Amino acid sequence: MQMPLDLPERRILSVSDLTSLIKSDLEESFYDIWMEGEISNLRIPTSGHIYLTLKDKASQIRAVLFKSSARNIRFELKDGIHIICHGRITVYEPRGEYQIVIDTVEPQGIGALQLAFEQLKEKLFKEGLFDAKRKRPIPLLPRKIGIITSPTGAAIMDMLNVINRRFANVHIIIIPVPVQGEGAGIEIARAIEEMNGFEDIDVLIVGRGGGSLEDLWAFNEEIVARSIYNSRIPVISAVGHEIDFTISDFVADLRAPTPSAAAELVVKNKTDLMESLSHLFSRLKNGIKTLFDTKRSALREEIRAMKDPATRINEYIQRIDDLSIRLTGSINRYLDGLKKRIGAEAGKLNALSPLAILSRGYSIAMKPPDMKIIKDVKEVQKGDEINIRLYKGNLICVISKRNP
Repeated sequence: MQMPLDLPERRILSVSDLTSLIKSDLEESFYDIWMEGEISNLRIPTSGHIYLTLKDKASQIRAVLFKSSARNIRFELKDGIHIICHGRITVYEPRGEYQIVIDTVEPQGIGALQLAFEQLKEKLFKEGLFDAKRKRPIPLLPRKIGIITSPTGAAIMDMLNVINRRFANVHIIIIPVPVQGEGAGIEIARAIEEMNGFEDIDVLIVGRGGGSLEDLWAFNEEIVARSIYNSRIPVISAVGHEIDFTISDFVADLRAPTPSAAAELVVKNKTDLMESLSHLFSRLKNGIKTLFDTKRSALREEIRAMKDPATRINEYIQRIDDLSIRLTGSINRYLDGLKKRIGAEAGKLNALSPLAILSRGYSIAMKPPDMKIIKDVKEVQKGDEINIRLYKGNLICVISKRNP
């Protein structure tokens, strides 16, 4: 009798066992990969995670971008965008499907920041935030100016110097904010809202000096754009150099090419204003004189044409002359009073100006490198270097002794 051949023992796997083996092999082999493809079937549920399909002409793969990674993306993901991404392959065991878990995304062919800029610009344009009809005029002679910028940059000193040179007694309120880096946009938006809490600010300057697209990015954030749009105070955007454009420039009531230019736009030259006032007064006075001379000549012609109204006509002429003299005197008194009021208000504003305080012999001590104002001797040590801001120029000093 022939004995049966020994057959190899069969290894029978469950679906879960097989899926687990595949998962282990795939995730071990493809834990650090870069891919490119076109986005399709984009979905963002309430969880905040982003689900999508990456595809090319021949194949496709499912992908997921968890909320913790998605919040770092500057631009908006949309169907049809071609991207380059980094991630790792995982297997979703309940469905037995493999997918790529993405942690980094960048658009192909254009920088992420530039794409984010164009997307937000298009979005806000469609909402009407750039509409020229809603932009308000800047006051001719503001009594109080709000400035939102870095307290340590060159921009604030440039603006203060220009304003002081053109009209030294304008009242200025400064809210210092970071102008670049994480959270700068939120701080700028808060400062705009805080400025709107003051009832007597006539115009607001928001800006900073030049820099790269990354440096200026706080002024491209949506929260800043909407704060400028919602401001009841007219806003001048003064960001970077003349060639730099930000979202804030498009939303603001007026765009200044530089912070110094913003200061020149917001404050007229005092000498020019006084000359204009004098010129207008001369024109008004000459116009009134010409008008009365014309009427007087016409009346005299009518008198000559009449036979016996001489007495009555002479009375009318006398009344006209009297009214002319009184009107001219009233105008002179009104303009003199206006000049005195302007001078008085100018004096009050000058007394409140930060530069006026420095001109009386006071100074501000600041500690490098962040230039924090020193209020207590305990904030410095012997040998520390400090910067003392005077009305004209700065002093660099070293502490030799402290006197509490």
